[in-house]
Amino acid sequence: MFKPLAIALAISAAFPAIAAETAPNKVERITVTGSNIRVSQKAGATAVQVISAKEIADSGKTSVSEVIRSISANSGNSYNEQFTASFSAGTSGVSLRGLGQKNTLVLINGKRISSYATAQNLQETFVDLNSLPMAAVQRIEILKDGASSVYGSDAVAGVVNIILYSEFKGTELSAELGSSTEGTGQTEKNFSIKTGFGDFNEDNFNVVFSLDGQKRDQLDQSDVSWLKEGDFRNQSGGSLNRTITNYYEGDPTRLIGGPQGPLKLTDYGSITDGKAGQVLAYNDAPYSTLIPEVERYHAFARANLRINDDTQAYAEYLYGFSRANLTFAAPLTVSSSLRAWNNQKQALDTIDNKLPVGHPNNPGTTPLDFTATLFDLGKRLKTDEVTLHRILSGVKGTAFGWDWDASLAYSQSTLEETVQNFVNRYEYEKVLKDGSYNFADQSKNSEEVRNRLRLSTLRPAKSSLITADINASSGELFELPAGSVGFAAGAQFRQEKMDSRTSDAVLSGTELRPAINIIKGERKVTALFAELNIPVIKDLNVNLAARADHYSDFGNAFSPKASVRYQAADWLLLRGTASRGFRAPSLPEITQSSAVSYGLVTDPRDPISPTKSRGVTSIIAANSNLQPERSDNFNLGFVLSPTSDSSIGLDYYNIRQSGLIGTQSSADIIANESRDPSKIVRDDKGRISTLYRQYSNMGDRETSGIDLDLRQRFKSKNYGNLKLGSQISHVLRFAEPLATGKPLSEGAGSNQFGSIPKWRAVSDATWEIGAWSTTLTWNYIGGYDQANPSENDTVKYVDSFNTFDLTASWKLAKDTTLTAKVLNLSNTRPPWDSSTDFFDHTQADPRGRFASAKLTYKF
Repeated sequence: MFKPLAIALAISAAFPAIAAETAPNKVERITVTGSNIRVSQKAGATAVQVISAKEIADSGKTSVSEVIRSISANSGNSYNEQFTASFSAGTSGVSLRGLGQKNTLVLINGKRISSYATAQNLQETFVDLNSLPMAAVQRIEILKDGASSVYGSDAVAGVVNIILYSEFKGTELSAELGSSTEGTGQTEKNFSIKTGFGDFNEDNFNVVFSLDGQKRDQLDQSDVSWLKEGDFRNQSGGSLNRTITNYYEGDPTRLIGGPQGPLKLTDYGSITDGKAGQVLAYNDAPYSTLIPEVERYHAFARANLRINDDTQAYAEYLYGFSRANLTFAAPLTVSSSLRAWNNQKQALDTIDNKLPVGHPNNPGTTPLDFTATLFDLGKRLKTDEVTLHRILSGVKGTAFGWDWDASLAYSQSTLEETVQNFVNRYEYEKVLKDGSYNFADQSKNSEEVRNRLRLSTLRPAKSSLITADINASSGELFELPAGSVGFAAGAQFRQEKMDSRTSDAVLSGTELRPAINIIKGERKVTALFAELNIPVIKDLNVNLAARADHYSDFGNAFSPKASVRYQAADWLLLRGTASRGFRAPSLPEITQSSAVSYGLVTDPRDPISPTKSRGVTSIIAANSNLQPERSDNFNLGFVLSPTSDSSIGLDYYNIRQSGLIGTQSSADIIANESRDPSKIVRDDKGRISTLYRQYSNMGDRETSGIDLDLRQRFKSKNYGNLKLGSQISHVLRFAEPLATGKPLSEGAGSNQFGSIPKWRAVSDATWEIGAWSTTLTWNYIGGYDQANPSENDTVKYVDSFNTFDLTASWKLAKDTTLTAKVLNLSNTRPPWDSSTDFFDHTQADPRGRFASAKLTYKF
């Protein structure tokens, strides 16, 4: 009676999603994410969440990004294409445990792939999930504890291993059409082709190939009914979102001209409490893209060839192309803080922006400071085109009781970012001086003048990775009384490069108000690793692993790990791990790089507005003396299987990081200006214009929480099969210092360090009967506190977010299936968050209800 329970329990530790489908008496040797030793399914390994191809299809998700980002352990600080105001628009990443995308390692078939061509948020390197092929995915394995001892850097929070098909029989075609309910409907089209031929056992070879594509319309803020007016005064801490422009000498009520184009006369007090008079302002909703227009294509091919009975060769090619189009921003606003890059000085030059005497818009007898938006030049547009290639070849086999594998791979991510309707600094200085541009009535400007001012630029970037891997393992190194000792060892060589440039227009000082993220560097990494699996007593295994890495820039890192797995009873599995991990400084952080960004600060020494926030420029530099971030990881859990069709898994994690890499906050720099005045540049009026910052190893971070995995299956001859599942993650602690040298401050359940909800859960029910299969999924994201509420925040809490997805598949014929899905069935809006523009796009999206139909044919 208890034999099936023991098998199901053991398998649930490594492959819970397929536990009920594996024969109890079949002993198959497999490699599970987080280990290099091939073991039997009964032996198991560290707990791994597995999402099968069928579960992906049942979910209704149409991209790798949507599948991975929906897991409960993706608790915060991860970004997708909604993050349009970045150097990586159109991309998507995953952030296990809320520790950022740079602390989650993404693998393809157990091997590394090049990071995205440039950095996100100036310093984060990550794998772009949108560049990966959806049609080729056989399963996704998510290891939720640190794995630096096996894989090296970046695996502090865990590992996402995307397993692509190595063999597929037949041909499968699919096409899908869907649309959201917001605006005129954001249409999405998807197609996929998957085919394979050759039987490895009979023909000594096999080939698999897949191709998929996606096209989706752009969704702007002005397309969404509850966002298009930009009036949030009925929300806690909300206001009338209007941008004030076209005024003289810093006084918004002293107007240049009158209403024109999008400019409207607006009561100053409706925008800013306590103000009087009227200002010229515009609604920026039409200039804000929430989700870009995208066009993506992915291809994957793999071939396996048997050389002899013990040896086979394999080769893979992966290709991804993605184009994202969006409105980057409203037309440029010129003011006294107008800047251009001086490449010789590696600094920003301030551009004299005064209306000269005699200018048609200057009624006075002295030059005038002014602020104006150049609406007639049009929206500032951005297109990001990303191409990913990976070529991998290898040989693997068995010899003298050992399994071995040697491979060589090259992968590369390239970016071409084009922007339109930026402003030419030199032409602007000319028209400002000669008075040929009319700021007050832009309809009078000639098209010749507009074209002189318009500037289109190209920003290229490339990231590449060369890897050479060799490893060998034996599940039966020698015998102990309790069983066979397993052993694995190997070596790895990597060469990482990143060359993220800026446009020629920026380098020549031509582009006004440039944002810059220049990265140029490379490193070489060599590593040795070993792993030992020891059966101490019957049903008690200890796994010891260690890895030594040498980096050509900062030096050495050593990562040990110990794990224990104890089959306490047929129905009870106990497990635990303790390890040391690390994250190597990213190339933007440690090599030749410089960045320019813009933000708001409050300066108590500001001679004009000491209590109000004001825009300043930050110039950020790399630091060649950085050391890696270190981590101590601890995990403890159990799996309980009351019956062969049910399991309950509970795991506790605790991660402590030290030497976190970051820059001193703006507030901290300003507060300590008397100690280090070199970090602040003030203009001739005494106002801050520039802050200088550099990456350094700073404070610590602690995070802990629990994961709960519940599964139940009911089988009936008359009523079909019902499968229930729920993955629940709860963050107990997420603490960082608020400033350098300060004690840790708790951020779990708040947006102190990015929104970190304490609770996140994904629950689903799948009912299969006859030719029908239906899945209902409940996605839950817990609410969180406003860490720094404004004076107008009457509700200092962001509500929880619940959505339901429904998919239904009908087998029309033996080879034909029709699938209908509705995502966000109840058309639920994201909860209001006053700390963001309106909602936190790392947790939700504004599409509303999305419905589609998909036809699949297999032959």
